[in-house]
Amino acid sequence: MARPQTDIEAGRQELLDICEQLVRQRGGVDLSMTELAAAAGMSPANLYRFFENKEALMEAAAGRWFAPKIAIMEEVVAADLPSREKMFQFFVRRFVRMRDEFHEDPDMFKSYLELGNEHFEVVKGYVDLGDHYLSELVVQAMDEGYLPDLSIDDAVSLINQMVVTYCNPEALIYLDHKLSEEKLGMIIDAIFIGLGRKFDAKPSSGKPHIKIVT
Repeated sequence: MARPQTDIEAGRQELLDICEQLVRQRGGVDLSMTELAAAAGMSPANLYRFFENKEALMEAAAGRWFAPKIAIMEEVVAADLPSREKMFQFFVRRFVRMRDEFHEDPDMFKSYLELGNEHFEVVKGYVDLGDHYLSELVVQAMDEGYLPDLSIDDAVSLINQMVVTYCNPEALIYLDHKLSEEKLGMIIDAIFIGLGRKFDAKPSSGKPHIKIVT
């Protein structure tokens, strides 16, 4: 008899918990299915009932890591806010969460980066998803008169280059003490002013005029 789907999902979550423990103990490089099966007290054959291969395991681990960030992006995109404020929330809420994760457990944070670098093809899908949501914000900004004479792709590329230190977890490790919500707010202001608007582009007072939504 086939195992009920609810049992399969529960088993996957338990295995992801064990995978997380292994990453915390020994780092994320070269984690094998055999090692995970041994830590879970099961045979490799039984492990493959839950994850058909290592790629499926890594995709599930990445999905757990990125789920809160995806939820933030979806909430911001759906929010009824002006594009300038929405853009700030889109980046600052993810930055604050990432920084909190780093401060809570720096070694675990670095181990997950090792795992992500080893399986970047999995991570790239989430990077592309972030660009998809950013494109929706760019379209709204263009509808409000911002970012004239730019294509959506060019605007996304320029914005990513301007905020990269707030999105790249490796940059956070080295620049943590130099990064702040206030500075990010000023960068967002600079994006909207510097990339132009067809009407009424006024500089801010030097501090972000928008509040962080938690």
